[in-house]
Amino acid sequence: MKKIINAMVLGVTVLSGSAYADTTLNLVEVITSPKRTELLKQQVAAFEAANPGTTVEITSLPWGQAFEKLATMVSSGQAPDVVEMPDKWMGVYGNANQLENLESYYKDWDHAATLSDKAQDMGRLVGGDLYQIPYGFYLRAMFYNKTLFKQAGIEQTPHTIEEFKEAARKVSELDGKYGYCLRGSKGGHGGWLMFSSIMNGSADFFDSNGKSTIDSEGSKQGLSLLVDIYKNGWAPKDSVNWGFNEIVAGFYSNTCAMLDQDPDALIAIADKMSSDEFGVIPMPVGPSGKSYPVIGFAGWSMFSSSENKDQSWKLISHLTKPESNVDWAQFVGVIPVHKGAEQDQHFSSEQFAGWFEELNKPEYEPLVFPHHLKQFGYFADVKLIEGGQELLLGTRSVDEVAAEWSEYLTEAQTEWLENKK
Repeated sequence: MKKIINAMVLGVTVLSGSAYADTTLNLVEVITSPKRTELLKQQVAAFEAANPGTTVEITSLPWGQAFEKLATMVSSGQAPDVVEMPDKWMGVYGNANQLENLESYYKDWDHAATLSDKAQDMGRLVGGDLYQIPYGFYLRAMFYNKTLFKQAGIEQTPHTIEEFKEAARKVSELDGKYGYCLRGSKGGHGGWLMFSSIMNGSADFFDSNGKSTIDSEGSKQGLSLLVDIYKNGWAPKDSVNWGFNEIVAGFYSNTCAMLDQDPDALIAIADKMSSDEFGVIPMPVGPSGKSYPVIGFAGWSMFSSSENKDQSWKLISHLTKPESNVDWAQFVGVIPVHKGAEQDQHFSSEQFAGWFEELNKPEYEPLVFPHHLKQFGYFADVKLIEGGQELLLGTRSVDEVAAEWSEYLTEAQTEWLENKK
């Protein structure tokens, strides 16, 4: 009988150990495509091989419905362990205390020393603590068409806003050609905020009292700049409705000569154009002598509701370690987050020089949106697009729209400051 009892105890012990070792992590990706998901599966498979007993289940949410679907999952108590977190969502989940603070894990991470200062700053945008390990930067730089520049008699690439305007004017004098691929529809908020900051000479969205600066005289000059480009016919008429796909196609089809975009546009452009036909330069500087190219980011976060936090961190650290990050950044079209990435063969090419120049030279200060505000996602995706299209079509004035935007942002900032007290 004693032997039977010992055998039963041993069996329970083995089963308990097996149950403890077998862990399932739920990972949600939100910026999806079939090939991108396949790369993610490959990187996850390597993680599973290095962590026997741990299985990762991947849920891919189409970007168009991702925000609503993730919100439903979270509200119904089905939040994933690890989530791909775009910058615009950080304020929503971070301010609601739904993301795990990663500081304690990060301090012991083998690769903490190589994570760039900019990546650390991005991960700490909400509340000053690390709620995300970014996997890459979406940094704006200026693509230009070498052939159209030559045909228009432009010998030097534009360094200043005035030179940018002059280049746009000259190209637009060519039959059927335009100087600038303007993004008037979805995702166009970056252009309005970037050019207003360049002309205002500041990356600050609020003054010391918490009031929005978007209705300042300098900022309004930036808004007027884009309106004038459109009204002068230096951008295609239908660009008021253009999103990402349209502006990129407008560039590689030789319809317009300049395009401000992130490295993800390089994938499609390099497939359609040779390196002899286009180049990438930093965004032009404004009257202050400085430029403020938009910098966006995305990365991996852990929900605080996760019951497997240590393994979730292991997964995040695996996906963002230098060797994984370079492969991921090259495939999806972002600037890597670890120091020395510009030495990699892929990122050391001439085409990436403009982006790394923006990251490394003092005259360029990457513009970080106020993602700490939970209202910023709606502001960027709805109010900026609607107001911007009204400006381009001439149904409202710059003064009216800037005042409306300023009021909205000021109220959001005031609420955030009150909650901090």
